[in-house]
Amino acid sequence: MLNEIELLAQIIFLLPVAAFTVLALCHHRLPGHGDLTATSVLGTSLVLSVAVFLAALHAPDNILVNISFPWLAAGEASILSGGILVDKLTAVMLVVVTLVSFLVHLFSVKYMEGDARYGRYYCGLLLFTASMLGLVLANNMLYLFIFWELVGLSSYVLIGHWFEKKCAADAAIKAFITTRIGDIGMLIGILICYVETGSLEFSEIFAAVHTGVLTGSLRTLAGLGIFFGAMGKSAQFPLHVWLPDAMEGPTPVSALIHAATMVAAGVYLTGRMLPIFDSPTLLAIAYVGGFTALFAATIALVQDDIKKVLAYSTVSQLGYMTLALGVGGYAAGLFHLTTHAFFKAGLFLGAGAVIYAMHHEQSMSKYGGLWRKMPKTTACYLLSTLALIGFPGFSGFWSKDAILADVLEFSLERGHYFLPLAGFVTVMLTAFYMFRQFFLTFTGEPRSKHAYEQAHDVPWQMLGPLVILAILSLTGGGFGHWFEEMNPKRNALEQIQDFARAGVQTPLVQEARFKSAAPRAKDLTPAARKTERVLTKHAESSGELRHFAHQTAMILSTALALAGMALAWLMYFQRKTGKVAFEPGRLVEWCPNIHRVLLHKYYLDELYRTLFILPLRRLSSFSALFDRGVIDSLVNAFGYAGRIGALAAEALDRLVVDGLLVLGLARASSACGERCRALQTGYIRQYLLFTLVAVVFLSVVLVYLL
Repeated sequence: MLNEIELLAQIIFLLPVAAFTVLALCHHRLPGHGDLTATSVLGTSLVLSVAVFLAALHAPDNILVNISFPWLAAGEASILSGGILVDKLTAVMLVVVTLVSFLVHLFSVKYMEGDARYGRYYCGLLLFTASMLGLVLANNMLYLFIFWELVGLSSYVLIGHWFEKKCAADAAIKAFITTRIGDIGMLIGILICYVETGSLEFSEIFAAVHTGVLTGSLRTLAGLGIFFGAMGKSAQFPLHVWLPDAMEGPTPVSALIHAATMVAAGVYLTGRMLPIFDSPTLLAIAYVGGFTALFAATIALVQDDIKKVLAYSTVSQLGYMTLALGVGGYAAGLFHLTTHAFFKAGLFLGAGAVIYAMHHEQSMSKYGGLWRKMPKTTACYLLSTLALIGFPGFSGFWSKDAILADVLEFSLERGHYFLPLAGFVTVMLTAFYMFRQFFLTFTGEPRSKHAYEQAHDVPWQMLGPLVILAILSLTGGGFGHWFEEMNPKRNALEQIQDFARAGVQTPLVQEARFKSAAPRAKDLTPAARKTERVLTKHAESSGELRHFAHQTAMILSTALALAGMALAWLMYFQRKTGKVAFEPGRLVEWCPNIHRVLLHKYYLDELYRTLFILPLRRLSSFSALFDRGVIDSLVNAFGYAGRIGALAAEALDRLVVDGLLVLGLARASSACGERCRALQTGYIRQYLLFTLVAVVFLSVVLVYLL
């Protein structure tokens, strides 16, 4: 069975890789530029992922497959290794990634129909999906980081798909640079782990934490660095600014990357590496998540672009997940990651259907009354909206209730009351801005008659994914009862035991298991028995506290969600008279400064522009000026000097060497030869005369000398 799962995991990853290669080389020769090929491949991967998930669901152990192979070797020693890890968390993520990706591929067939780069678009989708699958299947930090960077590259390509638009090109660059900033911290954390443990495999890192090899400030720095990378991908404050701008990409891309998969990669990384984080780091993670949830929700209150509302909603929900992981709510955070993938992908695709029907108009102020033209889309959108706000019975209700219960329990035990306050206030804000969006889009009278008259419900290729995601938004909460069993709160010891049962028997893992061996009851001292009784009593009181926290969180979150819905109904639901019970403009008049700040997103983009972008541009301009004025001038001066020297050398060579020495001697020899040749007349009498004269001359000389 294990060999079958290993084979299935490899096929799930290799199918999108092979399809990407084929489409990249010859998509223009395939029917539909390869859309059917890509969609079929993702459908196959989805079926295989479900098979792996069902096997993991009934498996007695947490880890099903953990294989490693040498990747960079020096002689017989392996310096770096790669490998595949399939555990119950991986099984869940495989289904999430392949399901959402398959539905996005299917939805895009009609939404992107006629696009100038249709085949290239599907290549980008396949590359992204393959990168995400490689990320969740990696069994070590090296492979995870490689696919992590490939996810960033493919998201850059997809966000900038319409690169002829400057806003889309700028958004792609902004996303790429912002996430790279986070990746610097992640790389530092990985290097610290490698230096301290000599390995990048998860089992070795967790064992190093448990045995004290990785401890103290180095453990804190490694944890903060890894979480900083997660902050970039998951758009946590202050690295959240890229995600709303990334809405410039095609709407199906927003559903795939910015709702269910890429942004979830940061949450997945935090959950996967949870044992490495010490208490101060976890507290920092909780505060970052809580602040991000509240901060982004306030900005979503005033957005007019339908996709921008969903973008800030995504940032807020990612804050919820991070908050849960920070307080130790492993199961709650990852459970919400799963349910959020369903309803947020449904909302983004629903927004894409509206934009498609309204001829790519994204301003909600020009919508209204679309439920008459798009009743099926409206129903699916409503179900996903109810799931997002945590309406009782929907999937988001169960996962969000679990998060709030964990946060409230943590706060009652340890203080930090900002965390539950941020969580519960965000519940009300979420219900308000989501139903504000729903009422402005689907109810009331149309505010753009021309666009409304042209609107119609979408074809089945677009409606089918909406229906599937709406059903999952309604029923996905039913997975909660087994999600806790599949993903219990994980600490380093539990992770080590999982790897040991999977066959990992490295010396560091064995040492960690040896140190973790508990003494038998009969070997306990009286003091130890007393301590055990105290801990048992504390566990019982903690169970009562947890029950109280769950009950309180459920009642309070439901009341706040209903209050947010009621407030949105008063302000945005039009009655038969065409008026609302409370005009939103009056609230703007009362609080103009607050509205202005929210509308400008707390001026963070302007602040970053002032603090970072403009100084960097000025530095770049100065560097360019220095390069042209100083460096290039020196280079040109040396060039001119060399040219002058070359000209002088050429003149010396031409005039002295060639003219005087070479050609001069040759010409002198030639002239001398010409003169001597005149003496060779061929007359014997002349030769005799010359001989006689020479004899007389020599005789005279000899007589004179003697």
